[in-house]
Amino acid sequence: MRRVLFLVGLLAVMFSSAVQAHEVRPGYLELRQTASDTYDLLFKVPALGEELRLGLYLSLPAGTQDVGAPRAVFAGGAHVERRTIRRPGGLTGQPISIDGLSATLTDVLVRVEDLAGTTQTERLTPARTSFTIEAAPGTGKVALTYLSLGVEHILFGFDHLLFVLALVILVREWRRVAITVTAFTIAHSITLAAATLGLVHVPGPPVEAAIALSIVFVAAEIVNARRGQPSLTARLPWLVAFTFGLLHGLGFAGALAEVGLPQHAIPIALLFFNLGVEAGQLAFVAVVMTLAWMMQWTASQILEPGGVRVASARLGVLAAYAIGAMAAYWLIDRTTGLVS
Repeated sequence: MRRVLFLVGLLAVMFSSAVQAHEVRPGYLELRQTASDTYDLLFKVPALGEELRLGLYLSLPAGTQDVGAPRAVFAGGAHVERRTIRRPGGLTGQPISIDGLSATLTDVLVRVEDLAGTTQTERLTPARTSFTIEAAPGTGKVALTYLSLGVEHILFGFDHLLFVLALVILVREWRRVAITVTAFTIAHSITLAAATLGLVHVPGPPVEAAIALSIVFVAAEIVNARRGQPSLTARLPWLVAFTFGLLHGLGFAGALAEVGLPQHAIPIALLFFNLGVEAGQLAFVAVVMTLAWMMQWTASQILEPGGVRVASARLGVLAAYAIGAMAAYWLIDRTTGLVS
């Protein structure tokens, strides 16, 4: 039993460290063409406190000049710089790089929109610090970029992962887990598409608060189930997963809205972003289920069969309280932000 509890504690520390590490958010660069040789530029760099920022600096092609003075402020945990730039002949076919990115652990999301509304989206990393502005990105490049963005969003979207983890702990059986996760996927795919295409409009902050509340709800249901108080969630977990999945899809849409969609390939971008979310989600569930099996096998080598069941129930309750406490903190923090 002590070994099992030690493993749970170790996993909690690892998860907490991951949460802290993700506090350095990605940077964001947007270039919006307003004339054949003129662009509005927005560059967001993660802040380190109130007056410090990461050492990321934009390197533009030779011949690029500012039209007016740049404007910069610290806002929303980032250093936000706005400029209007001009370059004879425009920027098509020209390289743009982020100096200092190779010395960090963060990424920079890039969105370039031309006069026709065609959007190019890139993801720069410490290993890839530059890109070239294209006339019209190909379908394959769009698919790969949005697939990567989808995987990254779910794996670093700790609130979504906690909800999925709570569902797995509640359901436990492989077959029911598969059905439940599938229902969650179908639901968030529906609202992701609807919100991204402008069919549904819901403000982001209330959605984020409601997502935290959904995690608290499922965590409470785990405790009730372990106490012999089965509820609708325990009997029909797929129904609850589908209902809350509609809500989580709006959260995914908010993240996708920050990047934008290429106007010439909206269906491809939307499809592959969703596939990326699903791939990351399935990978997470596979890891959780494998760890659960390993923990159960380890406990069976130490305890009697009856002791394994008791230990499993206690660990489930312990995990539920940990998940619920973190989600409750998010709920209070996000609700406070609504009224402040």
